[in-house]
Amino acid sequence: SPDNPPWSIWAAIGVWFASVLFIILLPNLFVLPYLAKQTFNLADAEKLKEFAQSDPTAIMLQLGAVIPAHLLTILLGWLVVTSFRKYSFKEMLGWEWNGFKIWHSIVIFVFFYLVALSLITIFGDVENDFERMLKNSRLAVYFVAFFATFTAPLVEEMVYRGLLYSAFQRKFGVSLAVVFVTLLFTLVHVPQYSLNQVPDYASVITILLLSLTLTLIRVRTNNLLPCIVLHTVFNGIQSALLVAEPYLRQLVTEPQAQPAFFFLK
Repeated sequence: SPDNPPWSIWAAIGVWFASVLFIILLPNLFVLPYLAKQTFNLADAEKLKEFAQSDPTAIMLQLGAVIPAHLLTILLGWLVVTSFRKYSFKEMLGWEWNGFKIWHSIVIFVFFYLVALSLITIFGDVENDFERMLKNSRLAVYFVAFFATFTAPLVEEMVYRGLLYSAFQRKFGVSLAVVFVTLLFTLVHVPQYSLNQVPDYASVITILLLSLTLTLIRVRTNNLLPCIVLHTVFNGIQSALLVAEPYLRQLVTEPQAQPAFFFLK
């Protein structure tokens, strides 16, 4: 069952480690041949980073590698969850609603959007490395919108609220499992929402609260499906706003005005 899984803590940690490795190594492997053809000195780390975040081809190569990284993680997770096809993938993770509704996801999204806006007024709107990449390639926006909506929720929920939470709560209890999964999910996202190693605190705090909410939903429902649905709705609405942002900006009458968006990719 989801609270008594057939996998061990070490198997869960192994899938998590592999998922991080895939998302780090594959983009680098995809973009390195292209970077090697450039004329600048590859030993210049700052120039290399700037080029990788501003050149449209380099950006697309990196983002394109996210899809195979996600697919590899899903495959590995499926093998562990099913114990090599011995158990049902859905039954082991929990594929029931158990009282959760889609409208709950929309209400939670609105709440977190307001929280994010409040945090931005406190800490300021800090541009991070990921947002800089998106500004340099419109095609990258569509890539991010796709995997943020259709693959990232399944991958991240399977790894964190599925494999890790299930194994840790059985071994250490619910409270420690909630704390561990919540913090680990947040820490993994910190580099993505940082600029020159300085975190975007509004984004990080929002991610921390979202991670806690998702984990508590897993505790309350004893199923992973509601977590995947909430994560999908959250990312899907954010992705729609991301794609529509240029058109929404045209509706702003004041030249200096900027529509407030908070994107969780």
